[in-house]
Amino acid sequence: MSEQKLSDNERLKRESNFLRGTIEQDLQDELTGGFNGDNFQLIRFHGMYQQDDRDIRNERTAQKLEPLHNVMLRARLPGGIITPEQWLVIDRFAEESSIYGSIRLTTRQTFQFHGVLKRDIKHMHQVLNSTGIDSIATAGDVNRNVLCTSNPVESELHQEAYEWAKKISEHLLPKTRAYTELWLDGERLDTPDEEPILGSTYLPRKFKTTVVIPPQNDVDVHANDLNFVAIADNGKLVGFNVLVGGGLAMTHGDNSTYPRKATDFGFIPLSHTLEVAAAVVTTQRDMGNRSNRKNAKTKYTLERVGIEVFKAEVEKRAGIAFADSRPYEFTGRGDRFGWVEGIDGKHHLTLFIENGRILDYPGKQLKTGMNEIAKVHKGDFRLTANQNLIIAGVAAEDKAHIEQLAREHGLLEDSVTEQRKNSMACVALPTCPLAMAEAERMLPAYVTDIEGLLAKHGMADDAIIFRVTGCPNGCGRAMLAEVGLVGKAPGRYNLHLGGNREGTRIPRMYKENITDAQILEELDTLIGRWSAEREAGEAFGDFVIRAGIIAPVVDSARDFYASNYDI
Repeated sequence: MSEQKLSDNERLKRESNFLRGTIEQDLQDELTGGFNGDNFQLIRFHGMYQQDDRDIRNERTAQKLEPLHNVMLRARLPGGIITPEQWLVIDRFAEESSIYGSIRLTTRQTFQFHGVLKRDIKHMHQVLNSTGIDSIATAGDVNRNVLCTSNPVESELHQEAYEWAKKISEHLLPKTRAYTELWLDGERLDTPDEEPILGSTYLPRKFKTTVVIPPQNDVDVHANDLNFVAIADNGKLVGFNVLVGGGLAMTHGDNSTYPRKATDFGFIPLSHTLEVAAAVVTTQRDMGNRSNRKNAKTKYTLERVGIEVFKAEVEKRAGIAFADSRPYEFTGRGDRFGWVEGIDGKHHLTLFIENGRILDYPGKQLKTGMNEIAKVHKGDFRLTANQNLIIAGVAAEDKAHIEQLAREHGLLEDSVTEQRKNSMACVALPTCPLAMAEAERMLPAYVTDIEGLLAKHGMADDAIIFRVTGCPNGCGRAMLAEVGLVGKAPGRYNLHLGGNREGTRIPRMYKENITDAQILEELDTLIGRWSAEREAGEAFGDFVIRAGIIAPVVDSARDFYASNYDI
C-alpha cells in the first residue's frame, strides 16, 4: 500500500525557510491589506490570524473594495500573569492602533488584539517586545500558550507550578530566528536554523499544554494534548501526573472526528518534567497524521497507534518509566470571584469579565477602569482560562481603593448571577472566519433567558455550566459543558447535554441543527424536570444522565456519535 499524500500544510512548512516564507515582502505590498499565498498560514506561527469584518464584507464588495483585512494577535503569556506596567502598554496600543480598541481575554489564559491593520503589525510586535511580551507559537502547528491554574491563594504552590509552566513553554518554543528577524529587526546570521524538538516541518497539528493544581480544574485538562497535574506533599510540589491526548475539536458531518478526554499516563517526579514534555511532543511529531489534518491531533494518534504504544515510546524517549498515578480529585473549575486572602496575607480580587472583552461600554467603563487600577496596583494581574481577571497581591491597606475603582467602572458588580459566571463563548462573528453562528454577541442576552428559566422553576440561585461555540473547533470548550451549543448556521446550533461540573465528562448531542428559540424551549422542559426530580445537590449534567434523558459518553472514539437510544 502506497503512502498517503501529505497535506499541503506540510509542503508549506517545508518550503517556509523555518517560518519566514515571503512575509517580509508581503509587508511591503500596499496593494492589499492582507497576506498572500502561504504567508496567510505562516503568520499563524507568529501568533496572528488574518481576519476581516464579516459584517461589512458585502458592503465593501459592492463598493469594489477588498475585505477589510486585519490581523488578530494572541500573546504568549504562560500561566496568564502580567504586570500593571505591561497592562498599561497593551492598553495604549489597543486604544491607538486597533480598529476595535478592545483587549480580549481568552480561554487560553492570555489576551488578544483584534483589528490590527498591516501597517501597524511590526509596530505591534515591537511594542509588546519592549515590555517583555511576544506572540511566538501562540498559533500554528506548535505547542501553544501553556496554561496554569490561577490560584494565588496557595501562593507558594502556585508559584512553583507557574514556574514550571514558564519552563515548559520556553523548552517547547520554536528555535527559528524568524520571529526576531521579521518583527524585531534582529540580526540575520549565516548559521542554519535548527528545531531539535519541533522538527523542520513542525508538528502535524496544533498542540496544547497545561499545568493544573487540583482541586480546581480551571484550565479544563481534557481539552488539551498534554497536562501536568500538580501533586503536592505538605504544600510543596513533588511531581506531576501526566495526562495526554485530550481535545475538543471536531468537524460537522465527519464521524472520524470527535472530542476526547485525556488519558492518564502516570506519575513523574519534577526532575523529569521537561524530558517528558519533549518526549510527548516528539512522539506526536513523528507518529501524528500528516496527510489528513482533521485527524492530526494527538488524540487521534493515541487511538490509531494505541495508548500503550504511544506511552511506551514516550518512556523510551524520556528515559523514564511512569509510576502509578497519585490520587487527586477535581471538585470544580470556576473562578473564585470577589476577595480572597492568600496564605501569605496578600489579598486577591477576581473580576467577572463577560466574554473576556475589555472595552468601555455605556455605564461600564471596563477598559478605563483597568487602566486606572493598573496605575496604582502594586501586585500583578492574572488572566484566567475562563476569560476573567484577578487583581493579585493587594496589600490590606490598598484593598478599599482597588475595590472603589473596580466598582466605579463596572468591573465589580454584586448583581452578577452564578449562571452568568458559569457561561462562556468563543469570539465567533464578526471577526472569526470559521464562525457559522453567533457566540460572543449572543451570549449575554441568551444567559438572561436562561436565568429567567431558572427563576421560573425556583432555581435562581443555581447554575448550569453553559458554553457556546460558533463552529465545531472547540475554542469556547462547549464539549466540556453541561449544556453546550455548537454553531451550525446563523441562529442554529447542535445542542449537547451531559457534561459535569468537574470537567471530566464530554456531553452528547441531544438535538441537531435547531434554532436558539427551540433550544430555550428544550431547556425550559429540562430545567423544570431537574427542579422537580433532582436529588440533593445534584448538578444539571448529572441529572440528565441519571434520569435517562441522555446517555453518558464513555469512550468518544466508540460511542460519541452513537444514538442516545442505542446505548
